[in-house]
Amino acid sequence: MTLDLVTFGETMLRLSPPRGSRLETAETLRFSTAGAESNVAIAASRLGAETAWVSKLPASALGRRVTADVRRHGVDPSVVWTDQHRQGTYYLEHGGEPRGTSVIYDRKDAAVTTATVEELPTEPFEEATYCYTSGITPALSEQLKETTAALLETARAAGATTVFDLNYRSKLWTPDEARETLESLFPLVDVLVVAARDAHTVLGIDGDASTVASRLDDKYGFETVLVTRGAEGVLALSDNEVYEQGAFETETFDPIGTGDAFVGGYLASRIRGENLAAALEQGAATAALKRTLDGDLAVVTQAEVDRVRTESAVGISR
Repeated sequence: MTLDLVTFGETMLRLSPPRGSRLETAETLRFSTAGAESNVAIAASRLGAETAWVSKLPASALGRRVTADVRRHGVDPSVVWTDQHRQGTYYLEHGGEPRGTSVIYDRKDAAVTTATVEELPTEPFEEATYCYTSGITPALSEQLKETTAALLETARAAGATTVFDLNYRSKLWTPDEARETLESLFPLVDVLVVAARDAHTVLGIDGDASTVASRLDDKYGFETVLVTRGAEGVLALSDNEVYEQGAFETETFDPIGTGDAFVGGYLASRIRGENLAAALEQGAATAALKRTLDGDLAVVTQAEVDRVRTESAVGISR
């Protein structure tokens, strides 16, 4: 069976105290799953795409919890199991201003950091129309730098469109470390997603979103560049044509996972044959809906996304 989308990366367990509580005093923690690549696969799956998520997990109750969560949203978890390593987690404490939200990662020695291309199933990468991963994955270990490159090569050789979100995380590596690795991967990438701030921090590219997209396209020759700008929406450059999609108005309950929801919505639209403008609109609508939900996942329906696209006044300019 031909897959629409395959993703590769780590999924962690997210533990959060009730809103208004501190980790140091909380008596209960909300237990959920989170990871850029599985988040994208889940969003796309809920919007009609046939998706698979590939990773490596500990053969434990915690690893099984991850696959159960991924599977219940329609994604096929293609997982290598191991008895040698652990399940990554992170702790998120919601806080309003001036305290702010804080995150503590506990992902050292996670099973996925040892994943090799020889042990992972390559069939999903040979069958998929689209392949997605993010800059978080090669940042996790030296081994994953090699594995990420090999899987992108496999997917591309099989004819897939490769999609990469730069997704810079300062807690994982420095801008110089990230730039060296990511620039080695860029020749394997067809569609780049990058936040404007990350283009500046990691790649040293200044200017407005249009300038950033043009410079990235000139230097690396991507098929499409998507520059995300938070509340200002997204700008895309493809075939020398620029598209701008505004952000839909939303009441934010939890912003974590918004970027992944955008990418998942965008890809689901492209998979079913919609043009770039329509895909940007669907991505923005999916992202807006995600911000109304607790947790990292865009647990949305196509009907809800269509309603946002139809009823909201934000449009696209070219």
